[in-house]
Order: sequence, then structure tokens, then C-alpha cells
Amino acid sequence: MSTPHTTTTQVGIVGAGPAGLMLSHLLARRGITSVVVDHRSRSEIERTVRAGILEADSVRLLTDTGVSDRVLREGDQHHGTYFAFGGELHHIDFQELTGASVWLYPQTEVFVDLANAREAAGADVRFGVSDVTVHDITGEQPSLRFTDTDGSAREVRCRYLVGADGSHSMCRHEIPQKHIRQYRKEYPFAWFGILCEAPKSAPELIYNHSERGFALISQRTDTVQRMYFQCDPDEDVDAWPDDRIWSELQTRVGLNGVELREGPVIDKAVLRFRSNVVEPMRYGSMLLAGDAAHTVPPTGAKGLNLALADVRVLADVLDDALTRNDDDVLDRYSQRALDRVWRSQHFSYWMTSMLHRLPQSDDFDLRRQVAELRSVVGSTAASTHLAEGYTGWPNT
Repeated sequence: MSTPHTTTTQVGIVGAGPAGLMLSHLLARRGITSVVVDHRSRSEIERTVRAGILEADSVRLLTDTGVSDRVLREGDQHHGTYFAFGGELHHIDFQELTGASVWLYPQTEVFVDLANAREAAGADVRFGVSDVTVHDITGEQPSLRFTDTDGSAREVRCRYLVGADGSHSMCRHEIPQKHIRQYRKEYPFAWFGILCEAPKSAPELIYNHSERGFALISQRTDTVQRMYFQCDPDEDVDAWPDDRIWSELQTRVGLNGVELREGPVIDKAVLRFRSNVVEPMRYGSMLLAGDAAHTVPPTGAKGLNLALADVRVLADVLDDALTRNDDDVLDRYSQRALDRVWRSQHFSYWMTSMLHRLPQSDDFDLRRQVAELRSVVGSTAASTHLAEGYTGWPNT
């Protein structure tokens, strides 16, 4: 076996999604070098359809650090959201309640902005690598090894490693189970998600509760829309032609007086629901960020925002640890990040349980959910609580 070509840097990052790229960007602004690797090609990541709601602080992070102002030019600012239930449509005004908004801006576009910014800065970001492994993660010079796109063996030696490699994280699995604790929850339903070529059906998102199950009416552009409806986790995508999909969506929202504008379905998939939290988010010289450390149900639109919040904190902590040459500083990352992680888990669980029909639910459960929703939209205090969670809590 050939001797790998060796590179030395301060921080090695596994995963070139938004979390990994944003961390590399924030570190570079502090004069800290990094190398980022990902087994996926750039085009593969760009083709992945993901959520698209950004909290105000996420937008500020993109704009204030110079990643891009495209989110402001091309993103769609939402001042609130709709809840449809009990035969009626209700609007919650985030601006009026909290003075904050959210932006509809697909995660794919966040990735493109970050990838372009890192490329323009001449950063060492390597897509499409293979055989990625991490080594000596408890030592003072951990490393990651991989095969580059040209087939050559590479090694990156660094002071700290970061696993930002998604929910199936290889880095997380390198941590001995006795040194971490994972809190998991599986949900007994999934989302059937579609992209369709159609005009917008509403100016903002509609969270729809019905006796047939949950539906979410979202947007993507003026001509392409994103919609979901609650389904069985093992639902067969091929059993749903366009006419059946539209019939189900129209029936669910029609119970609350909403009518959708239809068009050809251009993508469809079943998205399973699960929650997972790893504690602590550090082991030795390696730290976890984003989906590698936690996943949330998509109902509360927290996944991408939580990943960006992670790396904002992590960049500060890594800078402090490198400046002081003190590994103990790394413990502050888990302490600060996990508070927001669990608040996000609670918010996502609350939204999910309030809006979805459980498999064994009866008429009592449905009426109780409607009463809870009426309490939320009918109380300024309750609406404010929801608006604060949805638009994002202050950074700490």
C-alpha cells in the first residue's frame, strides 16, 4: 500500500454540507485553517431536496459573515404562518408577536452559497472522496484518511476533528458507546413529500390538521411548490400516481376550507421521522455538529437552523481552545449547544404531536388536538410562545 500524501491543518472536517462548510468559513474568518472532505460529489449534494425555512439568526449568519446576500434577494420573507384546523384557517403573525420573520430559502441554495464562498476563498474542500476514516481521536494530533478523486491516498493531520457528516455519521460511530449516551425516539408515521410544478396556493406555509392526518403546504418558487402529507413509514411511493396524491391533499386541506393549485408532480419521496440526541457532543479531540449529533422531526423546521447554530458556537470554542492550547475549553461546546438542541427537540415534538394523527387515536384525541390548536391561535401568550420557537431563540 502506498504511503499517503500528508497535509497538516488546524481543523479537519468530515462532511461538506452546510454545517461543515459554514464551520470552515467561520474558522477562516478567525485565521484558522481547515480541510473539509465529503464522499458525495458537489452535484449530488446540490440535487438533494431538503427543507427550506431559515430563522432570522440563520439569515444574519449568512449575510453578516459575507457568505451571500442572495437569501435576501431571492429568498421569500415570511412574516407568519397559517394553521388550518376545525374547518377554519388561522394566521399567526410572527412580526406582530415577536418582531421576527423567517425566510423560505431551500437548503440546496444555502449549500450553493457556502460552496461558492469557500471556492472563491481558495479553501481546501474535497468532494467525491472515498474510504474516509478518522484516527487517534483522543490524541493531540488526530487525523483523517481518505482516497482522493484521482485515486491517491491522502492523510490530513490536525489539532481537532469535527464530524459534520450527517445522521448516519461515520465519526459518531467511532466513539465507544460507553463514552456517549444517545437519546432516540422513533415516530409511527412519515411524510409523503412532493415537488410539483404549480403556482403558489398560499403566500406562507399552511400547517393543516384533519381527521385524515396532517398536511403541510409549503412553497419553493413562484412555479415550483413543496407539499407533504402524513403517511405510513412503509408507504410505497410507486402506489401514488399524481391523481391520487392530489386527491388526498385536496381532501385533507379541503376539510378546512383550503383549495390547492395543482400541477405535475416532479419528485416524490417518503421521509421517515425520528429524533436523536448525542451527549456529550465531544469525545477527545473530536466534536460532532449538525445531524451527526442530533436529528429532529421536520415539523418545526429546526434541522438546518440547529446545524448552523451548532457551528456558530463551535467556531468560537475551537478558536478559544487553539488560542489557549487548552482542550478542556472544548467541553463548553456541548454545554452551550445542547441547551438549544433540547429546546428544539421539545418544540419539534410539540408541533408534531399537536398536528399529526397517531395510529391508535380516536375521536377524543382528535377533538383534544383541535382544542389545543384553538388555545394556541386564540391566546396571545400561546401564539407568542409558538412564534418565538419557530423564528428562533436568541443566540447564547
